[in-house]
Amino acid sequence: MYLSDMPETTLQLPQGQVRVRESGEGPPIVFIHGLLVDGRLWDDVAAELSTSHRCILPDLPLGSHRTAMRPDADLTPYGLARLIADVLDELDLHDVTLVANDTGGALSQLVVTRHPERIGRLVLTPCDAFDNFLPPMLRPMQYAGGYVPGALALISQTMRSDALLRGPLGFGPLVMRHRPELYRAWVEPVRTDSGVRRDLKKVFRGIRPRYTLEAAEKLPAFDKPVLIAWADGEKLFPRAHAERLAQLLPDARLETVADSRTFVPLDQPGSLAGLVAGFVDGARSTNPPTPANSSSTPPAVSK
Repeated sequence: MYLSDMPETTLQLPQGQVRVRESGEGPPIVFIHGLLVDGRLWDDVAAELSTSHRCILPDLPLGSHRTAMRPDADLTPYGLARLIADVLDELDLHDVTLVANDTGGALSQLVVTRHPERIGRLVLTPCDAFDNFLPPMLRPMQYAGGYVPGALALISQTMRSDALLRGPLGFGPLVMRHRPELYRAWVEPVRTDSGVRRDLKKVFRGIRPRYTLEAAEKLPAFDKPVLIAWADGEKLFPRAHAERLAQLLPDARLETVADSRTFVPLDQPGSLAGLVAGFVDGARSTNPPTPANSSSTPPAVSK
């Protein structure tokens, strides 16, 4: 069940307009998507969680956004991490649980290591990490889209049929339970809007493993609770990376989500929502938010 009627707001940020949808009340959970999708990736998960949590779903400028950013917007990984932090600032959120997938997981690693002030917890589902940013099978599209004139327009025009969108050159490797109506909506902006193509080209040009390798060096300093929920059928993001992340982060635990691939929010929204709810509520009761003027360190949650 999609939350198509979720109230939405358009934030006016220095980088441009960012659409944000919200549902529910309670502890804030902000959901971060990856390349060539938008916040609708998380709708089924948010539907489960919004009965007791405030679920916030921004549409980031990663190729499926409806309004192009300002031409001078910084869409490097550092710039995108700053944009996510700006969303949290603009909404005046505190003690946020950041839940991320795919490219959004890499960006969230940068957020917690460069802009951690408003973050209370982190959830990583299958995502880029270490030297896998982007995964090897996606790099030809990255280089063509970033550097070959007209390539993005040509590639996007080929993605008109459901068969292609569901296939190995589309969303096929990422999901078990296909949503063709979502795929069509996700490719429409880059197919029809030259400004969105310009933004995606900038994103492609900026992505390099050095960003995630740098984040990995700094992750041991992030001592807030972390849940790593990896798919058992994952094809792009090695489980060994999930295990390494769990070892690097001081207060992390690793869970496996059965019968799922990269897009765990589409394949197993109920299972993922249950893990996130238990993690958020358990972490909050074990580690209550520390007042801004307190120097005390919350007790660690055992792995």
